[in-house]
Amino acid sequence: MHRKLVAACIAAFVLSVAAACSSDGDPKSSSSATTTSKAGADSGRVTDLKLDPAHHYGNKYANGVLPVGDGNYVTDAAEKGSVYLCRAPQGQAGGAGSRGPWFTNANTEYDINKKIAVEGNVSWDASYSETVSGGNRVITTNDLPRDHTTGAFPVQPSDPAYQYDRNPNEIAAQSLTYTLSAEPKVESRPACLGGEVGVMLTGVALFDAFDAGGRDAGAWEVQDGCNGHPQISSEYHYHTLSSCIQDTGVDTVIGFALDGFPITGPKVGDNNILTTSDLDECHGITSTITLDGQRVETYHYVMTQDFPYSASCFRATATQPPRQTAESPSQPSGPPAGPPR
Repeated sequence: MHRKLVAACIAAFVLSVAAACSSDGDPKSSSSATTTSKAGADSGRVTDLKLDPAHHYGNKYANGVLPVGDGNYVTDAAEKGSVYLCRAPQGQAGGAGSRGPWFTNANTEYDINKKIAVEGNVSWDASYSETVSGGNRVITTNDLPRDHTTGAFPVQPSDPAYQYDRNPNEIAAQSLTYTLSAEPKVESRPACLGGEVGVMLTGVALFDAFDAGGRDAGAWEVQDGCNGHPQISSEYHYHTLSSCIQDTGVDTVIGFALDGFPITGPKVGDNNILTTSDLDECHGITSTITLDGQRVETYHYVMTQDFPYSASCFRATATQPPRQTAESPSQPSGPPAGPPR
């Protein structure tokens, strides 16, 4: 997909590409656009921070200029706008080799409209299934996108992206089974994460906002036109909201985190888009969404344009990711902070 077309899609749907950015706001305070639910502590699935569907949240990043979130993590307790990592980044090799010309404002921001994408339009034989039974949601996928194509990896020397990010990894089918809670309950304290965050309904794994060195993967790394790329084990994944996901409504489930809570898009309405400042310290909110064919009030994570893009800590007890490797570490036991890509 041509990068300008991606930018146009982002402008049209007011979405983003890329991964990881800056902190914003007080995690203990609610915006004037939220309402408080006394039932929050009792229901198990909801929190006090609730979406106000009548409020106009605005379109803060309509111009496509996003903050850069390099090093914006915490390791002791959840903090709004930061990723709560189980362990600080260890600085493994990998990621972009140089800063792209899309960085601006003394490198504190980047312009998504100027960021290039890895070339190519490769189709895949995707496999995806999802079942809910006995309190579990079981998602099985080969990690190949079923809703879109990918760029050509490894990045070729003739590709303009090669100048900034020489990703040498190829995309290959995986064998991933996510056994998630279908009835997650909000815990009293958020839990840390690292590496893999969850899985999207496209069938693709979702990683956290950082590259291995704690840099904003969305700002630094050059993904393909659908905002994905492979890591060392050939696992294709996103760090940010894919511009190829068409329905990004705040009531539409587009994925699931490892703790079982749904992931939705940020769009409340036309030019009415949630950002990090509207969400809690784990990058989520309570609202009514369509889940398994029913309208349900529940806590859910929101993928936004700005850092940290997706879940920044876990509200419920997270399961292990499908396979525990250095590239896709386990969350609950204090893993490395992120994959090499």
